[in-house]
Amino acid sequence: MLKIQTLLTTANVALVIGLVSQLLFSSRIVLQWIQSERAKRVLVPTLFWQISLVSSFLMLVYGLLRHDPVILGAQLISYAIYVRNLQLLGEWGKLPAWFRAAAYGLPVALLSWFVAGNRHFSLRAMLGTEIPGGLLVLGTVGQAIFLLRFVYQWIYSERRGESSLPLSFWVINLVGSLLILAYAILRRDLVLFIGNIFGTVVYARNIVLLRRQLQQQPAPLRLARAAAEAANAARRRNNRGANHG
Repeated sequence: MLKIQTLLTTANVALVIGLVSQLLFSSRIVLQWIQSERAKRVLVPTLFWQISLVSSFLMLVYGLLRHDPVILGAQLISYAIYVRNLQLLGEWGKLPAWFRAAAYGLPVALLSWFVAGNRHFSLRAMLGTEIPGGLLVLGTVGQAIFLLRFVYQWIYSERRGESSLPLSFWVINLVGSLLILAYAILRRDLVLFIGNIFGTVVYARNIVLLRRQLQQQPAPLRLARAAAEAANAARRRNNRGANHG
């Protein structure tokens, strides 16, 4: 009994949750990588976003147990963006009602419990965690850049009216991942290290694939696509103006 209690410490539970989360994160990247390699172009299946949502929730729990404000802040924003991408794909409404209710309710309940405080994690404990200022800045900048990829992707997708991942998305991914990797090493965070070392390789490969794909497109096709995107954006602005009017 004592041995089980020793194993089930907050640190060990956090490690297991974090590793499971990173395993899921890695599986979505492998899924996306395999499909992209087969098609010889960058593809992002719906399952990618579904796995991302579950993984993000687990990383949210991990960040709370680690009392790490960098991880917590990043996952809160990422979680909302994953939900929005599923909505843009038209897949959110197809998910079971209980799953959608849990996806909205569990993070709110968890954060409320965090603010109220308990022996495993609390806002007071997080505010009292001593992380060197320089390290905190490094992690915050890395996560900010990493999150910027989805903010950029979100805006890009909203303008196109569909979920899409452009070349710049993967470039931002690569830069952010390298910074977070440095943060993980200095923070001695095994979970973040494992999650980002593999992702860095995949992001670099996606950049190569997408650049090759863009270079193979005829110039007239690229111009036609750009014109179509501009026309769609103008049409949506006009529709919003008409609705406000």
